[in-house]
Amino acid sequence: MMNPKFNPHKALEVLLYVARRCPDTYTALKVVYFADRLHLSRFGRLICGDRYVAMDNGPVPSGLYDIVKFVRGDGAFVMRVPAKEAFTVQDYNIIPARDPDPQHLSESDIECLDESIVEYGNKTFAELKRISHASVREADRNDFISMESLTRSLENGEELWNYLNDN
Repeated sequence: MMNPKFNPHKALEVLLYVARRCPDTYTALKVVYFADRLHLSRFGRLICGDRYVAMDNGPVPSGLYDIVKFVRGDGAFVMRVPAKEAFTVQDYNIIPARDPDPQHLSESDIECLDESIVEYGNKTFAELKRISHASVREADRNDFISMESLTRSLENGEELWNYLNDN
């Protein structure tokens, strides 16, 4: 847990799941961020093991954003997942070409994603930026947010951090 392993196959399914209801790229990535925070708080793990970068407009899931950039054609990484067959990006919207594969998503993943979609999916860019900036403060711009900082920013963060370090 201290250094979660990013699962790009699961991340693709998460992105497809969220984009069905929140196609705007910025909103979709923020929904995943808040779902990850919720999942970490409740279940002690991130949904797909992504790492977060402190960006000007708030925390961004690095691996998921790399997948989006790859599909858009402006990414620096070659993806080993069939992302270009799974969705396209038009303007700022993610357009799924297929449904997400439910075998990759646990009940707890779906629970937290659904809650995050309901709570954050209809918020404006400015609202999402403000809320996400306020959630984690201990990272320099364009640097990764440490798992410790992410965990300790949660309501039960101190207790959770101690538990995760003991196991």
